[in-house]
Amino acid sequence: MTARQKVLILGGTTEARRLAEALANAPEIDAVLSYAGRTENPLAVPVPWRVGGFGGVPGLIDYLRAENIDRVVDATHPFAAQMSSNAVAACAATGVPLVALERAPWRPEAGDRWIEVDTLEEAVVAVGEAPRRVFLGIGRLHLDAFVKKPQHHYLVRLVDAPRENLPLPNVTVVVARGPFDVDGDRALMIAHGSEMVVSKNAGGTAAVAKIIAARKIGLPVVMVRRPKIPPRQTVETVAAVLAWLADPRSHDVVSAGAERGV
Repeated sequence: MTARQKVLILGGTTEARRLAEALANAPEIDAVLSYAGRTENPLAVPVPWRVGGFGGVPGLIDYLRAENIDRVVDATHPFAAQMSSNAVAACAATGVPLVALERAPWRPEAGDRWIEVDTLEEAVVAVGEAPRRVFLGIGRLHLDAFVKKPQHHYLVRLVDAPRENLPLPNVTVVVARGPFDVDGDRALMIAHGSEMVVSKNAGGTAAVAKIIAARKIGLPVVMVRRPKIPPRQTVETVAAVLAWLADPRSHDVVSAGAERGV
């Protein structure tokens, strides 16, 4: 009888949930999904799941060994650089094979007015000095960066209602959970008089509506490039992860591929 594989999915993304659903009834695989804890009420999945960090690289190493994890799939957000880096280091230290389920980044298309920057600090500068109405499509964790530009009116969309006042003095909060559609995002921007969009290049389909909506309206988009991650093997689809899990040769692959960070 073939031994069952225990697979740790580092998640929080739509792709992580889809992978968990695909593995829920997969023969010879026991999957567990780890949420980062950024969302107060993460969507339930049909596999065991946990919430929170591991305690850096040493904690993740301890977890992999204690739980007898056979393989790791990093399906975190493309901007979860610290968790992804920790996964590379912990898997290398334990010899546990790792693959990253990484969405293809968005690419500018005809009609886009992108201002590409490398960091959120550069995005703050790119917003400019003249007061304007800015749609911050960056989540709640990095709003502090824009405190330096209090003259702007910010539109912020969050998954969970904030429990305390946001650091921005002039802000409108919309509470909603994606995926979002282009017509809805276009209507949102028009209703709030948005003059610019700030976004991280998350890629994929769940959050692309605001980018397409900005293109249709003709709004400039300050696009933050992805952070660099240590070299690792990457795939772009759930099907490719399933093929990797089914391939016995991938047992011997811990990290491979070129450095990513577009």
